[in-house]
Amino acid sequence: MSQQTAATRRSTSDSLNTREMRRILASSFIGSAIEFHDFILYATAASLVFGELFFTGMPPAVGLFASFSTLAVGYVARPLGGALFGHFGDRLGRKGVLILSMLLMGLATTAIGVLPTSAQIGVAAPTLLVVLRLVQGLAVGGEWGGAMLVALEHAPSKRRGFAASFANMGGPAGAVLATLVVAAFSSLPDAQFLSWGWRVPFLLSAVLIGIGLLIRVKVAETPLFLELEDTAERRKIPLLEVVTQYPRNLVLGIVAGMSSYTVQGLMTVWAVAHVIELGVDRTGVLTVKAVGAALTIVGIWFAARLSDRFGRKPVMLAGMVAGAVLAYPITLLLQTGALWGFAIGLFLANGIVQGVIFGPFGAFVAELFPTRMRYTGASLAYQTASTLGAGFTPVIASGLVLAAGGDLWLVALVWGLSFLVSAACVLAVREGRGTNLAGEPK
Repeated sequence: MSQQTAATRRSTSDSLNTREMRRILASSFIGSAIEFHDFILYATAASLVFGELFFTGMPPAVGLFASFSTLAVGYVARPLGGALFGHFGDRLGRKGVLILSMLLMGLATTAIGVLPTSAQIGVAAPTLLVVLRLVQGLAVGGEWGGAMLVALEHAPSKRRGFAASFANMGGPAGAVLATLVVAAFSSLPDAQFLSWGWRVPFLLSAVLIGIGLLIRVKVAETPLFLELEDTAERRKIPLLEVVTQYPRNLVLGIVAGMSSYTVQGLMTVWAVAHVIELGVDRTGVLTVKAVGAALTIVGIWFAARLSDRFGRKPVMLAGMVAGAVLAYPITLLLQTGALWGFAIGLFLANGIVQGVIFGPFGAFVAELFPTRMRYTGASLAYQTASTLGAGFTPVIASGLVLAAGGDLWLVALVWGLSFLVSAACVLAVREGRGTNLAGEPK
């Protein structure tokens, strides 16, 4: 397709309420929700059952630590998936790569649902669990960047912050679904839940993947990518260009993104295990977690819309300042050992802090890179931020609690400082709201 023909496919309206854009936004949201449902499903199971089923013969605290370590494997794989899928997404197109990432995620998640435990096959069980978690990480590493770019690169320039946020809203929507499904089965007697109840949510993933694929195949390739056809830019290596031409943007994007992911790792994984260990009802905790994820969607919605009006930087900075201020009060709420304390802390962290930071982040990071390397650059920044911000947070938080003699003040201190470092990185980036995506970012 010629550049002129591709260019004519761009919307001349500032509205997202057209038939094509509604289909695109639905695909971005639903596809991302399904992939993150599968990814977060593992995190929830790691908090509740994997330590007991796959790391038997260990003290409970050590088994939980080992379970969280396998969780981290998926996060380590996410930047690799971002680079791998980003390369082909920048060279061959966004759409085909998204379909492949969804298939891989569905196969890995379904396989976890039928995986024998350590009591059945010994050390092979945790080994296979790590391998399947690795595949999950690779798949979700390619998902977000493509889902976000399909929406952003089709959207009118004045609405692209909000359009890009549909992929961001899909993540917590998937978390809501995963948490509610696990919560429903966790109400079973412990013996039944540990025997077969935890497996059902993983097996249901096959149905969700089928629905997602039906929606995704109907979405057209983005016009900005089509403009690169038969040009020299398409023949370059995106990853090499990102690390050699835009290393500053990459690093600043990673550290800025880490702030919202520390909220996810700390509050939706580590804090869940912490309060359950203090005696809080498991089903109640999971229900609160689902409500918190729903509040994150609301926060993302409003923050993304505000970013189209006021800019990405001021909105994200507001969330980071709130995170630094609230870090210690939230940890005090967790230490109450009561469901209400966990609920208030989670609602503050997810609904306000994470939602406000995460809402503009899709557009923020996409505007750091030109079209020919945008899938690779945005995915690498986002997925590395998720690895550093969320993947290791549960393990680090557990270590900080041990170092502080069981108190949470050290967790609060490190968490608050991480928000301030991220805020400094946002301040160092040029505002991207008015950037011409067909040009070169400064």
